[in-house]
Amino acid sequence: MNIHEDLRNQGLVRPRQGRVLGGVCAGLGRRFGLSPWGARVLFVLALMILPGSQLIIYPILWVLMPDEQPTWQQPPAWQQPTWQGPAS
Repeated sequence: MNIHEDLRNQGLVRPRQGRVLGGVCAGLGRRFGLSPWGARVLFVLALMILPGSQLIIYPILWVLMPDEQPTWQQPPAWQQPTWQGPAS
């Protein structure tokens, strides 16, 4: 098991929707039950209290947190291409 699978199993993924920069705050907010903007506000407040540490942590989490897996849906039958065979 690698770090990406471990984080994905824990629910720490960067969502495809609601990103502003890399999706780290949105992913952390989703994991801990906060809105993406709530997580961003907490991140900025933590930056004011402990300056500098978040500037190191954010890029590391950006690399380590996997992207959210896309939910693929099969298109309806009328949208699926049909093969007609070679032209005669």
